[in-house]
Amino acid sequence: MNKNQVSSASSTFPWDHPRFRSWISVARACQLMQQTLTRALAPLDIKPPHLDILVNLYRFEGITQQELARKLLVGRSNMSMLLPQLEKRGLIERRGDRKDKRVLRLSLTASGQTLTQEAMAIQTALIERSLAGAPIEDCITVAESMERIIGILLAGESDADDE
Repeated sequence: MNKNQVSSASSTFPWDHPRFRSWISVARACQLMQQTLTRALAPLDIKPPHLDILVNLYRFEGITQQELARKLLVGRSNMSMLLPQLEKRGLIERRGDRKDKRVLRLSLTASGQTLTQEAMAIQTALIERSLAGAPIEDCITVAESMERIIGILLAGESDADDE
């Protein structure tokens, strides 16, 4: 292989793609934020996946396990592992739906609400500390870009499900 062939072959590597740096930076920031959040939540004896559940139940009182799994982009099996942990600790409860007895509605207990508020304060402080130097406009631009990517990826999954 001559030098030109090596050069053209290497241009197919991800790190040669102009958007790769952005992708890697987002992935690393997300991973580091998860690690930092995990350490910050340790005194509350919860992890980020627990917080995701608690925050969603705080915002959407009475949603079903299926709705929660859809919001969090996780499978029902993952929910089946995490929910009993939170229920055993007395943080959440499952109640039958008044109209459809097959459906269980999820809600926070009083201690679940208190813990969720404490955890959200920790998460908010971490976000503020991490993004303090970023202008709000930049934060909005990044959020819009990530939401666009999420939409593209979700549409791709939907298309794959249809096949």
